Amino acid sequence: MSNQIIRDHKRRLLVAKYELKRMHYKAICQDRNLPNKIRYEYFFKLSKLPRNSSKTRVRNRCIFTGRPRSVYKLFRISRIVFRELASKGSLIGINKSCW
Repeated sequence: MSNQIIRDHKRRLLVAKYELKRMHYKAICQDRNLPNKIRYEYFFKLSKLPRNSSKTRVRNRCIFTGRPRSVYKLFRISRIVFRELASKGSLIGINKSCW
């Protein structure tokens, strides 16, 4: 496994771990009915969470090659691997079209 795949997997685990806490803090920060002191306090708590626990830090990568671009979300594989597996018949329900 390449280092990028391992790093991305760790980020996904961190996102799952801190997801509820991050959503809670963000909701309090964005609530304008609360006093500013409380909002700033939770904004500070939000900034203390690990950076890699943010969803935007996760990169969709191919699970076979680690390729970061042109990855199908449904299969989590790149277009190149998808084409190889489809032509071999390894993907159930996917046929190479010919006309």
